[in-house]
Formats: sequence, C-alpha cells, structure tokens
Amino acid sequence: MKAATIDLLHRAIADPATQWSLGTFGAIAEFSRDPAEAVALGQSEDAVSAVTARGGIAIRRHPRHRALASESITRSGWNQRIALCLSETDGAMGRRTGLTELGADTDALRAGDRDATLFDLGLGAPHADFCVRIAHRDTAAQLRQYAGRPVFEPGNPAMGLILAANPHRVFISRLGRIEVYQPIPPASGKSPEGPHTHVLPRLLKNGRTHPATEPIPEGWVPCAHLYPPHPARDGSGEARAFDAARHASFQSVIERFGSPENLAIKRRVRAAILAEQPPAAVAEDRHGRATIRIALRQLKAAGHVSPVLQSWLREFDPVGLESDADEADLHHN
Repeated sequence: MKAATIDLLHRAIADPATQWSLGTFGAIAEFSRDPAEAVALGQSEDAVSAVTARGGIAIRRHPRHRALASESITRSGWNQRIALCLSETDGAMGRRTGLTELGADTDALRAGDRDATLFDLGLGAPHADFCVRIAHRDTAAQLRQYAGRPVFEPGNPAMGLILAANPHRVFISRLGRIEVYQPIPPASGKSPEGPHTHVLPRLLKNGRTHPATEPIPEGWVPCAHLYPPHPARDGSGEARAFDAARHASFQSVIERFGSPENLAIKRRVRAAILAEQPPAAVAEDRHGRATIRIALRQLKAAGHVSPVLQSWLREFDPVGLESDADEADLHHN
C-alpha cells in the first residue's frame, strides 16, 4: 500500500491540474499551479515536491501513513479528495497557543529562505503548525516582544505587524509543508489565484481537524490533502463539460484507497438503476445516504437519462434532480 501511495503522489505532483492543501478546519494553506507556470519538481522514493515563484509544497512518506480517498456532497454536486492521514499520536505537532519563535527555517523549500526566522502563530491545532517566515531582522525583533501571547488577543499588535510585513506563510504537518510567497490580501480582498492561505478564527474555535462531511476514521487526523482534477469542474470551481476519463481515474483511486462500504453502496445504486429497479434504501447512516446521492449525481452528470434515474433522484435527491451544474465551493471547509 505504501508503494501505491508513493506512485499516487508521483503522478499527482507531476499533474498541474491536481490541487493540494494542508491545515485544519479554519486555517489552511492551498497549493496549485498553472500548466505553463515554471516549476521545480522533486520526486524520490520518500518524498515529492513542487516549487514555483508563488509558493511550494513538499510531502514526505511516513511508515505509518494512510491514504483515504473520499467524496462528499455539495449543494448541487460533489467534491473529491485524498486525505493523507496519520494517527493522532504520530501526527501530533506543537499545539502552541501563543506566538512562538522557532528559529531559522532550515527546512525551507528554497535555499535562500533558510536563514529567515519562523514564528508559530500559536493557533493550537493538534496536527499542524501555522507559521510566518520573517526575513527582516527588525520585524523579527518587534515580534519577539509579543511572544507567548495569542495573536488574536484583543489589543495585541502582533497581527498588525505580520500583516504589514507580508511575510511568507509556512503551514507544516508531520507529512510536509506548504509555503505561500504571494502577498496577504487585504481583509476586503479576494484570495489570489494559486498558492494562498485562509485563517478564520471563528471556525478555529470549533476545534475540528476536518469537516464533518469527511469520513476520517476515529483516532486519525488528515495531515495533507490532494484534489485530483474534478470531472465536472475546472480548477477554479466553475462547471465544465463532464470528463469521463477524469471520473474513471478517480473512481479507480476510490477502489484502492476509499471506503469499501461506500464503494459497495455506489455499485448497488448503479446496478439497480441500470436494471431499471425502483428506488430502494441501500444505506441508513449519514455517509451512506450521501453516497447514494453522489452516485445519482454522477450518473446524471455522465449523461445517463432514464425514467428510473429520475425516480431515484426524486426519492433521494430532489436538489440533484433540479440542478444541472455544480457550484464552486471550498473543497476543504
């Protein structure tokens, strides 16, 4: 299985249509690149990496990792992802709750960044550290004055200093890191295309490591995600003509790394519809019911037309029956 995961990562890092993320529910870094964008790729038996002028990612192998492929329902379509997981013990990070200086970033993806100073923002997530990398000595000296204090504490000037400095953001887990070199957008601004970060204190207060819609087994935490190209959306989340090859590719990943129970549900739904059988409950729990809806939406998106599919949609997914296009939404929150 570990060899299969490395092969998966090699193919994914080489594909500019694959997107990546690392973080927690409420704080996340995303990495993507354009097909024509200059990139330095790294591939070995233990790690993969990609670095552009806008940001970079490195993912390394861990002897006890698990790759978990899954799909989740959205308002009118579905999302797909692969979570790279560790146990809560193996995945544990600093869990700091105040601004903390970590020293020189000797693991920086670019040699020129390795003398700059990392500061952990202290967001307290169990499985990820959320850092900024400060190259300017005066800014680092100013930030040291507020070490140990929560960055979102009322009256704390630290966040204002960070925003003014526009440093690199470096989000780290036991499986790797994402670095973002692009400027931090203003509070009223839109996140830039390509690598960027989101930090949402309101969501962080939930203390979740991942959305409730993602079926991560108890005792495990997602330390990074990759998002293979979606068959019904482009990289910006806009609806596109259904791509059967992309769909088949991810379904093969689901077969290798997904839930056998959910895979069995999808097969039963598809077989029933192709056999023109009337709607029947083939799952009872939350994730099982969502899997039924996903199977129906995928059949519809692939161009399957039949009265029996319409009957199943009316019974289990009226929203999917009415909608002809997926919506753009965040795939991680």
